[in-house]
Amino acid sequence: MSHRTSTWTRFEFVRRYPFDLAAVSIGAVFAYLVVTSFASESTLRLAVTFPLALFLPGYALVSILFPAGERDARETASTAAESRPRGIDATERAGLAFVLSLAIAPLVVLLLPLVGLSLTATSIAAALVVVTVVTAQVGVLRRLRTPAGERFSVSPIASLGSLGRGDTALATASSILLVLAVGTAVSALFVAFLLPASAGGFTELALYSEDEDGEIVAGELPSEVESGESIPLTITIENQEGSDQEYTAIVQEQRLEDGEVVDRAELRRIEASVSDGATGTGERSVTPTAESGETVRISVLLYEGEPPASPTNENADEETHFWVTVTGE
Repeated sequence: MSHRTSTWTRFEFVRRYPFDLAAVSIGAVFAYLVVTSFASESTLRLAVTFPLALFLPGYALVSILFPAGERDARETASTAAESRPRGIDATERAGLAFVLSLAIAPLVVLLLPLVGLSLTATSIAAALVVVTVVTAQVGVLRRLRTPAGERFSVSPIASLGSLGRGDTALATASSILLVLAVGTAVSALFVAFLLPASAGGFTELALYSEDEDGEIVAGELPSEVESGESIPLTITIENQEGSDQEYTAIVQEQRLEDGEVVDRAELRRIEASVSDGATGTGERSVTPTAESGETVRISVLLYEGEPPASPTNENADEETHFWVTVTGE
């Protein structure tokens, strides 16, 4: 008999588990799986990012702050304060969820570097999911400890029925308009930050060299080199595209006349795999083939994936260069 009672108790807890908070937790986990499984330009990834950043964390926090439902209009303020915790309706919860989420997301971004984590789409999504799920479970406990007749519950049919009742209809309509206005403003702000990242992020290419002390520095590439002498280079590729990338770097020697390239020669071709959020570094050397007395441009042309048949500075995804004069015999 005790075994049956224990089993029934467990099922009773599942039956009483708030549907809205279960949906919030499951939705957050689903959003994380989409963010980490789809490319940054994916429409589905963009769609799930909105609720994960702008609604779910705030809604979970609201469930802790306001476990009770809306007070009955017949209750006086003093009676309600003595008999039950303060409650709000579903429309007010939605509005507060937007506002609180707008405060939670920046805090998560600020705290991640403090705990030694890099700011990537995966780390930010994971942090938001942890905050949402943990907060939602605390909200479940708060709500279940509220008397059954007073706790908040999701009832769409009852909410729709209240829309046609006099002052209630006017107040509800005003609350809905307020939520829509807040949601529109917050979404527009979020899109302004999100669209540059969803458009493909960025890749940064840089050239470095060693100084006399063996330190890697920028702007120290030689302007002159003897014929047949090699030039050591350190090439760095920073990948902030939102996903792992395959790159091809082509080092060209270019001879220019009147600002136009009249001759080009490929000195090296480098293939590199760089993880999202990482910086790949490679040390290479190139040997100009120009004749003594000629000044040539050494260009590094970077392509995502396979380069075109005729690589140029104009069709490269990223490009950097320096000038060198060949001296001696």
